[in-house]
Amino acid sequence: MLTVGGLHRPFLGPLSFHIEAGECLALTGPSGAGKSLLLRALADLDPNEGQVRADGRAREAMSAPEWRGLVAYLPAEAGWWLDLVGGHMPDREAALALVGALGFPAPGEVMSWPVARLSSGERQRLALARGLAGRARVWLLDEPTAALDRENCGLVEDLLRQRLDAGDAILLVSHDTAQIDRLAQRGLRLEGGQLVLGS
Repeated sequence: MLTVGGLHRPFLGPLSFHIEAGECLALTGPSGAGKSLLLRALADLDPNEGQVRADGRAREAMSAPEWRGLVAYLPAEAGWWLDLVGGHMPDREAALALVGALGFPAPGEVMSWPVARLSSGERQRLALARGLAGRARVWLLDEPTAALDRENCGLVEDLLRQRLDAGDAILLVSHDTAQIDRLAQRGLRLEGGQLVLGS
């Protein structure tokens, strides 16, 4: 589903690895190792070089918006640029279903909430709903449950398993070893911008 060959940018790489369809690959390493830099490079948000293919399609053969529709990056802290939650949800129907699955009892009401009233955990869950409402096949997730309690973490993991069952691929950055054990089939470790473990 995702094949990376010789990817490099300042302070990172060259890196080569792959993720199969339906697989969650964990990416671990100390702070500053380059994990977020790698996710941003894969999403083509920062200048980088190397060969990257997703779902059989080469990154250089696609426009940036097309690529990011196929390979979705969900950062640890998502941006919010409008006053109300609903303004951030381009596919409202898909988002409503996801908001409900993420533990909000009245998804329709959530859409009218001011962003300023959201807790950090609510922001994280709603940003995930916003991202998963898209139609990507590869998901680059940077600490997707860092601000969540155990119950809400479980709801997020249930949604991610559904994506894996549908044949999507996930590259998961997490410091939660129990979460990695629950979700990931393999792992990579970054240190100083280089892979030191994994395949």
